[in-house]
Amino acid sequence: MFPSLALGFLLAGIAAVTAAKSSSCIGTISSLDDVSNAIECTTVNINAFTVPGGKTFKLKLLDGTTVNVLGEIQFGNFSWAGPLFQVSGNDITFNGNNKKWDGGGPFYWDGQGTNSGTQKPHPMMQISISGTLNEVYVLNSPAHAFAITNPGPLTISGVTVNDSLGNFPNSKSGNRAAAHNTDGFDVSGSNIIIKHSTVINQDDCLAINRGTNITFADNYCETGHGISIGSISSDSVVSNIEISGNHVVSSMFSFRIKTDASATNSAVRNVTYSDNVATNCTDFGVLITQSYPSNLGTPGNGVTISDINFHHGTTSLTAASGAYRVAVNCGSGSCTGDWDWSGLKTSGGKVGSILNNHVISGMTY
Repeated sequence: MFPSLALGFLLAGIAAVTAAKSSSCIGTISSLDDVSNAIECTTVNINAFTVPGGKTFKLKLLDGTTVNVLGEIQFGNFSWAGPLFQVSGNDITFNGNNKKWDGGGPFYWDGQGTNSGTQKPHPMMQISISGTLNEVYVLNSPAHAFAITNPGPLTISGVTVNDSLGNFPNSKSGNRAAAHNTDGFDVSGSNIIIKHSTVINQDDCLAINRGTNITFADNYCETGHGISIGSISSDSVVSNIEISGNHVVSSMFSFRIKTDASATNSAVRNVTYSDNVATNCTDFGVLITQSYPSNLGTPGNGVTISDINFHHGTTSLTAASGAYRVAVNCGSGSCTGDWDWSGLKTSGGKVGSILNNHVISGMTY
């Protein structure tokens, strides 16, 4: 037998044995020491344990792996960059079973979030998978909760981010809410569905930074900054976004598109809002601004915003006293296309301003 042919048979045999082993074994994780052996299997069960402070619980999974979370995960307190948890792989089924992942937020919270000199590990949950992620319960994230950068189609369902404790001051925050920059979902991927999830936090419920074909449906957002696209920086595109059936409660913003005033060569296009309900928005019901980080400052025009629609079902919002129902702050010539806002119904608050936008139709407010 030729040496090369023999080598081919040998490699094929090794691959077959490895595949058989991975599909027949069940990996169990009860500490970080178990991870390297467990990820050789395509079923991975995670028991309750504490991740030492300053360490990442990292899962680099085989294609087609199913993960079952069977106990609660606690992260030790330590000021460092993070992330606390990181998972990657293709065609993954991740079953959280509503077991809590406790980030130990009160140890870090000082009212300043990532703006202070004290490091807060973030994101808490770095998700880089295709497949499904179900019923993951995040409690007390130090800063940003989920960062999504998927290699293929991903559906996220039944997730909870509960940072409600951070709404109250603590000994380090003065009179401010203790938690800050606690984004729920930061998305920089494509072909993503996020549905039937709950976020109670102090920043964006959803922030889409780049990507296409993203649906955010039937979710509940409370006390944060609502549902956002952006902030959009240079050389970024967000397109084909569906925001539908969500409920936004007592948030600073309800629906927001924010592009950096200095951004160039970027675009936001084809965004549809339908059948959403927002109540008691405290600053802006709808805000589209190209002057970020200022809300209504001097807008840039390096980002084209086109075809932003409130239709195919009524989106209703109620603004708190003193809040603006709608404000649009476009750069010169940068808001284009067809904007059908016939499905937007507003009440309460006060009328905002519309700058450099001549393409909105059907709006009554």
